[in-house]
Amino acid sequence: MIRQFFITMVILVVVCLVGFIVYNIAYGIGEAAGYDEGYPAGQSAGYSSGEQDGYDEGYDVGKEDGYNEGYNLGRADGYDEGVKAGVGHGYIFTDPTYAQAVSFMAQDKTNENIYVEGVYECRHFATTVCNNAEEKGWRCAYVGLGFRDGGHAIVAFDTVDMGLVYFEAITDERVRPVVGKRYYQCIEPRAGYYYAPPSYDDTIVDILVAW
Repeated sequence: MIRQFFITMVILVVVCLVGFIVYNIAYGIGEAAGYDEGYPAGQSAGYSSGEQDGYDEGYDVGKEDGYNEGYNLGRADGYDEGVKAGVGHGYIFTDPTYAQAVSFMAQDKTNENIYVEGVYECRHFATTVCNNAEEKGWRCAYVGLGFRDGGHAIVAFDTVDMGLVYFEAITDERVRPVVGKRYYQCIEPRAGYYYAPPSYDDTIVDILVAW
C-alpha cells in the first residue's frame, strides 16, 4: 500500500516536471515567435507615426519661422521702396484746392524768367513750375500738348474741389485744353489781353499728363 502510494507520487512529480518543462519550452518558443513578428510590425507602425508627427511639427515650426523672417524682410524692403516712391525728393505731396493752385501760380516767379529760343523754352518753364510746386508740397503735373504743327508744355493740378485744372507755365493763365481745338482759343487771358492766332497750326491732337 505504501509502495503503491509512493509510486503514484513519483508519477505525479514526473508529470508535473515534464509539464513544467514543456510549458517553458512552449512559452519560450511562443515569446520568440511573437517578438520576431511583433517587433518589425511595431517598429514600422511606430516609425511611421513618429515620422509623421515629426514632419508635422517640423513643418509647422519651419513654416512659422520662414513666414516671420520673410515677412520682416519683405516688409522692410517694401517700406523702403514705398517711402522712396511716395516721398520722392523728401516731401509728401498733396493736391491743392483750386484757390491754392491759383495762389501758387500767382506767387511763383517762373513767369518772370526770360524765354530764349532753343535754350529756355516752354518745357523749361513747365519743369521749373513743377519743381517749385513740389518744394511747396503740391503735386503738379507736367503736361505735353501735341499740335498738328509742333507742340507745347504746360502744367496741371488735380485740385480737390474742381478736379484737373491746367495753367500756362509761361504766363500763369488758366488753360482749358481740348483735343481738336486750337490752343490759343483754350487760354483764358487776363483782363485786357488778347491772343491772336499764331502763324502755325496749334490745333491740339494729343494731351499727355505726367505726374
